[in-house]
Amino acid sequence: MGLIDFVKRAGKRLGIGDDDDRAPSADVLRKEVESHGLDTKDVEIDVKGDEVELRGQKMADELREKIIIAVGNIAGVARVNDQIEATKASDVSGFHTVAKGETLWGISKKHYDNGAHYNEIFKANRPMLSDPDKIYPGQVLRIPKR
Repeated sequence: MGLIDFVKRAGKRLGIGDDDDRAPSADVLRKEVESHGLDTKDVEIDVKGDEVELRGQKMADELREKIIIAVGNIAGVARVNDQIEATKASDVSGFHTVAKGETLWGISKKHYDNGAHYNEIFKANRPMLSDPDKIYPGQVLRIPKR
């Protein structure tokens, strides 16, 4: 729980307020999250400028983290204030902001000391990632614990 920073001008453009410094509305963000097959029925989404607050009762950590990155990787969102209760703090993933020139292999090597584990990072970020070679600078990824 807490604040997670994102690159405000990076991320998916939803065509609504793209020229604005604010995040899209809560309804637009909810529809985007649900378009990835993620259940938001127990999540409250509140947008304040470029910050999005997520509130809710306990849910699986993987779902919570995927909702965070699905919302945060939208153009106009600078930070996500995660106020959703985690189920097990020990299972919480880390996050990594992609730098220019990075690959999942390199990110895996950095976090796991072995690039061959890149597929674990890819799978942890599905369905938001459709291809392990299609990541972009500023994108925030889930890095699951090993």
